[in-house]
Amino acid sequence: MSTSTQAVLEHHLHAFYEGIDLLMEDFTDESVVMTNDATYRGHEAIRAFYTTLIEGLPDRFDDAVRIIRQDVVGEVAFLLWDAKPWFPFCTDTLVIRDGKIHYQTFASYPAS
Repeated sequence: MSTSTQAVLEHHLHAFYEGIDLLMEDFTDESVVMTNDATYRGHEAIRAFYTTLIEGLPDRFDDAVRIIRQDVVGEVAFLLWDAKPWFPFCTDTLVIRDGKIHYQTFASYPAS
């Protein structure tokens, strides 16, 4: 039985603040994350990306996050969000199959 796109998205958003191990449960070794700067393939590369991202966030970042739009259609989840002043415009798109994120794009302005 597969986990719904909405459920995986909610887990992913929660896990971002709970730790890298919980966050990585959402990915497979075949998962791909594409960003402004690079493409990350598999657990090891995705873990390194998220570890660097999370460790570089300023204090009180989580208080600044505001989800502007969240939409789920079938296996695709879309987020439009900001965390001003650090991330004034961001989007994430996730393709979720069988309870795992297979593809994710993350784009921000300015590039971070």
